[in-house]
Amino acid sequence: MDTVSLLIQIPPEEIAFLSFILESYEGVAIARTVDPNEGLVELMVSPDYQEDMREILKDLSRQFPIKERTPAKG
Repeated sequence: MDTVSLLIQIPPEEIAFLSFILESYEGVAIARTVDPNEGLVELMVSPDYQEDMREILKDLSRQFPIKERTPAKG
């Protein structure tokens, strides 16, 4: 399955909540925790649902801060 990777940073205590929310949107994205202490989460987004994912993140950002990060090169 082709995906678009999006790296975000959220408060660590919100990682489980984000995972539960994404599970409810079947097929939109899969979350993988990169660094639980820093709240870094990789979202593997289905290309057809990129705009939906942006809207989900926009809505969630009303509840907690979400920062988009650039993956480290190397």
